[in-house]
Amino acid sequence: MSGGVLVFDMDGVLVDVSESYRETIRRTVEHYTGQQVSRELIQDYKNRGGWNNDWELAHHLISRAGVEVAYDDVVRYFLDIFLGRNDDGLVARERWVAGPGLLERLSARFGLAIFTGRTLDELQVTLNRFAAHIRFNPLVTAEAVSAPKPSPEGLLRIAAENPGRKLWYVGDAVDDARSAKAAGVPFIGIAAPENPRRRELEGLFQAESAIAVLEDINQLESVLPS
Repeated sequence: MSGGVLVFDMDGVLVDVSESYRETIRRTVEHYTGQQVSRELIQDYKNRGGWNNDWELAHHLISRAGVEVAYDDVVRYFLDIFLGRNDDGLVARERWVAGPGLLERLSARFGLAIFTGRTLDELQVTLNRFAAHIRFNPLVTAEAVSAPKPSPEGLLRIAAENPGRKLWYVGDAVDDARSAKAAGVPFIGIAAPENPRRRELEGLFQAESAIAVLEDINQLESVLPS
């Protein structure tokens, strides 16, 4: 196997979450405030950085509307919508991005790992559905770090578990890019064509020294060493 390790963010990279996490934010805010928030506004917050946690973003948008709700109540409602009961949660709307054979080919050349803001339970729901046969090691989730992205803690942990191996981090948010920069890890940005702030996001990635900006991970092989 090659000496390198490809580290993937989850949401917006391995899986399209526009109809799962993003829609859950919108529904949670509407439930408590009666107001609808646009996907453009959600992306504006993501582009500012510091809003990697969707629970915190939903709670902030509710408070911004002048409604006081306990954070834990927001999290519970959010998870009820996202995970649902009897397979009726919005997580079922997620779309796996990697085309047939992509991860298998990459795993023959690189180690594969994940560094995500998801909890392990939320991560496993999606991996078990779409990629149970793919080995990602390690899986660094929200519980595994003391500070969320843009802290480099998760990437530094993966680097420590893979001494002497080069890492690349593939992400779709400015916090991912800043985490990679702080860790000294080359960053590959994903700016999907359907992203409502795509041009702005591309500029943010370039400002954070991304080595490439792609539409999705199916273009990865064109920018990685052979």
